[in-house]
Amino acid sequence: MYKYDSYDQAMVDTRVAEFRDQTRRRIEGHLTEDQFKPLRLMNGLYLQLHAYMLRVAIPYGTLNSAQMRVLGDIADKYDRGYGHFTTRQNIQYNWIKLDEAPDILADLATVEMHAIQTSGNCIRNISSDQYAGAAADELVDPRPYAELLRQWSSFHPEFVTLPRKFKIAVIASDTDRAAMRLHDIGIQIVKNAAGELGARFYAGGGMGRTPMIAPMVCDFVPLDQLITYSEACLRVYNRYGRRDNKYKARIKILVHELGRDEYVRQVEEEFAHLLTQGIEPPIAELERIVPFFADPAYDVAAPDTLDRSDPDFALWLDRNCHAHKQPGYSIVTISLKPVGGIPGDASADQIRLMADLGRDYSFDELRVTHAQNIVLPHVRKADLYGLWQQLDAAGLGTANLDQIGDIIACPGLDYCSLANARSIPLAQKISERFAAPERQAAIGELKLKISGCINACGHHHAGHIGILGVDKKGVENYQLSLGGSEGADTSLGKITGPGFDEDGIVDAVEAATDVYLANKQGGERFLDTYRRIGMEPFKDAIYAKEPANG
Repeated sequence: MYKYDSYDQAMVDTRVAEFRDQTRRRIEGHLTEDQFKPLRLMNGLYLQLHAYMLRVAIPYGTLNSAQMRVLGDIADKYDRGYGHFTTRQNIQYNWIKLDEAPDILADLATVEMHAIQTSGNCIRNISSDQYAGAAADELVDPRPYAELLRQWSSFHPEFVTLPRKFKIAVIASDTDRAAMRLHDIGIQIVKNAAGELGARFYAGGGMGRTPMIAPMVCDFVPLDQLITYSEACLRVYNRYGRRDNKYKARIKILVHELGRDEYVRQVEEEFAHLLTQGIEPPIAELERIVPFFADPAYDVAAPDTLDRSDPDFALWLDRNCHAHKQPGYSIVTISLKPVGGIPGDASADQIRLMADLGRDYSFDELRVTHAQNIVLPHVRKADLYGLWQQLDAAGLGTANLDQIGDIIACPGLDYCSLANARSIPLAQKISERFAAPERQAAIGELKLKISGCINACGHHHAGHIGILGVDKKGVENYQLSLGGSEGADTSLGKITGPGFDEDGIVDAVEAATDVYLANKQGGERFLDTYRRIGMEPFKDAIYAKEPANG
């Protein structure tokens, strides 16, 4: 993984000192809240319902055991003993005291971490495939290119104050595990007919109030022009993006209103101009970055077989382990979704345990996924049983990856000042309703996502089943949508009809799964059956089972 050089460390240390002074001046009354707000947002510090929340950047979701251990220590020292892993492969802490925020940033800086550009109208944390560098189906590890983009975008003077926040994802597989087309810019590393590697660009995706799927804007950009084309895309957006209306300020609105073809025309014009300016980083910089992501020293003699005699272990193997490019190894996903738990939350002790397991079993590397889980990317198959036993003993052995219990959920109204409804209790109730492993296995792959407001931090638009919390005359109400997908077959869910109260929406989810089970053919997933039979059978069952209150 990438290691800071002297410039990186100096940049982060300087920011810590700067923010410490800004915080002191705020506490002493020399800065008003209006003056302080943009300064704290530059450092990932939000003021939520009950306390400050700090969001820590984990670039492209990759971190080592020392970094993970510090995240656990921060949860104990400055929060209430836990952290919340987010859909941007970050972690956030929900109970931060203002006077201690600079100390947290200083602790992070000791392990090459920070909270820079995790909030505000800037280019946010660059996300990527959580299986990058390990998956058998990728062309190349996309993270060196994500790192190049991170370096280009950090403190970029032209893009410090964009019309709105801006999110970029980079993948290198036809299997999209990063919801690439639901980003402002999605980049897929591809090969052309000549066998050359390049980048396919998508622009104008996003969720929130107006969800849109990004159209492809260029099918092949040579990798030595990756930054130049990215800058062209950003310049056109920065030039025309709305600053008078935050609801129309995202690039998805610009691409939609200009039209894909006109946006592309302007990007290509800007791209041609930038090529004459020579802004692309020298190839030596990429060559410097690539070795940081070299394969670990695999045991080429590692056995490729497993003892599956323990049925609980065998279930976990089938659900939470993924094919690795190296024989004798497996990619392990640690579920942060125990039955009745809070999706994405991990205690300080669990975080420290995962740090130790990453050190001992995965070449000192861990990943955060956009589905709010943790990945150990390089585990010997011979070590899987011992690893699973330790996870299971710590409440981290739930075998539910990509099943209905593997719920994505935002913090909702329990914490967030923007939310209209609670997400956490609803996620807990659904996971308890579908707790039986046999029931989850019968349903199979079903991605359920919950957002507490229209900002869609829980990605409900992309859920096979999506739930949106809304305010209905002062009462929490939940809309149900079906048919969303975040992968290569990206689609946006459609609302079934009137909303439900908390208990009613759980019943509605159950009714939807019953329709699927009654109608599925062969190996169809929930999403496949929905696309084949359409909305009506689901609506009939959902509204017959529980009258809507909305």
